Amino acid sequence: MSNPLANDLNTMRKVVENSANPGRFAQTFHLVPPVGWLNDPNGLCQLGDTYHAFFQYSPFSAEGGIKMWGHSTSKDLVRWTYEGTALYPDQPVDVGGVYSGSAYVEDGVMHIFYTGNVKREDESGYDYVNTGREANTVYVTSRDGVNFGPKRLVMANSDYPGDDTEHVRDPKVWRDGDTYYMVQGARKKDDTGEVLVFSSPDLSRWTLVNRITSNTRFGYMWECPDYFEVHDTGEFSGGAIVKVLSVSPQGLHGGDWDRRNVYQSGYFVLLGDVASTCTLLPFALWDAGFDFYAPQTFQADDGRRILIGWMGMPDEKTYTNLTLRDGWQHCFTIPREVYACNGRVLQWPVKELEALRTNERVTTGALSAQDTRAFDLFIEKVDSDQPMTVTLADQLQLTWRDRRFEMRFLDEDMESVGAGRRTRFEYLDELRNVRVVGDVSSIEVFVNDGELTFSSRYYPGAYSVGVDAPDARISLWDIEA
Repeated sequence: MSNPLANDLNTMRKVVENSANPGRFAQTFHLVPPVGWLNDPNGLCQLGDTYHAFFQYSPFSAEGGIKMWGHSTSKDLVRWTYEGTALYPDQPVDVGGVYSGSAYVEDGVMHIFYTGNVKREDESGYDYVNTGREANTVYVTSRDGVNFGPKRLVMANSDYPGDDTEHVRDPKVWRDGDTYYMVQGARKKDDTGEVLVFSSPDLSRWTLVNRITSNTRFGYMWECPDYFEVHDTGEFSGGAIVKVLSVSPQGLHGGDWDRRNVYQSGYFVLLGDVASTCTLLPFALWDAGFDFYAPQTFQADDGRRILIGWMGMPDEKTYTNLTLRDGWQHCFTIPREVYACNGRVLQWPVKELEALRTNERVTTGALSAQDTRAFDLFIEKVDSDQPMTVTLADQLQLTWRDRRFEMRFLDEDMESVGAGRRTRFEYLDELRNVRVVGDVSSIEVFVNDGELTFSSRYYPGAYSVGVDAPDARISLWDIEA
């Protein structure tokens, strides 16, 4: 590193990382920061035989701070190696933080785009929404995810629509034929969210080609947009292509939104052309649990569409994470394969997780196991007319009754297993199967082949799994990474 600011940040980062002690809630097979704060997944991609995951990283405080990009790699998507910090806020275009972005791989080169955040010194009453902020789209390349070329500014505030605020961010880039496309999330001056769509012939010159929003106001900001297409594999689909526009809307209130998270993450199935005329079908949640936000996808070399989310929630005041006392906070979800079946968009843990299974136990109707720090539980052939209960660590219950699937922590104290978390639930027509993947301090639940998911952090004093599911087939494995 030749930049003095980057050199100093690098030195300070190594000092805090070398003294880190993740404590008893350190995860086994989830990507975690070595110290400090982690949030959005960035730059997810596969280069050769290696998967790369960058992440928003604030190593100097477990409660956030100046953002840089941390970097981890994996050969199998479930065992991750921290590689250091990739990008520092060391230029005038990103001095306020290297914010979220993506990586597009072509001919052995990562083409990385991110939002360079700049907040001007407040001398004129800036509100940092309509005034005082620079949202710079920055482009940089790398052949290994470690060494990077020069940062290039390709778009700034003046390149975005005049009726947008200065909140434009989170570029996601892909290629279709001879044209490159980019989506960015935006907040309009009338406090409605939208997705901006740009095209480019060369990854350097970008032109606005579309603005996508809902027919009625749906939150004030659409963060972390993503667009991808998957083939419908359902028996009656005829191999149709399902077009998916993923967003994380902020500012949803009223009705069911008031019982859910402060911010949401979900998707619209899109009809038409993302770059011209299109229609959005009703919004669907990616995850109905306590801890899930800002997901990003990439296409693996074998054709799978892989999704990874941040297992956390910004601006949440009602619950916390007990890893704060150990100097770190948050992790990523398990990588999930996204697919479509008969018009439904589903997600399921990547198949590589199954290679870590050991100590299989299979039974019918009921199961009890102790010391289940990392596990994979699958309940199938469920009778929808019968109640079902899964109890984890004696304090977290997953229940099915009267067409309602619920995640509930029995003790709502901030020092409890749920650290203040209470209840999340959704309604379903039927229950066919449930898969629960647990790590030392996280739970991810997949209902009906991934039609619905619930993700949450949790902090047991002792670990256990109990299942009461009349006539259902129950399989439980330990996970060893």
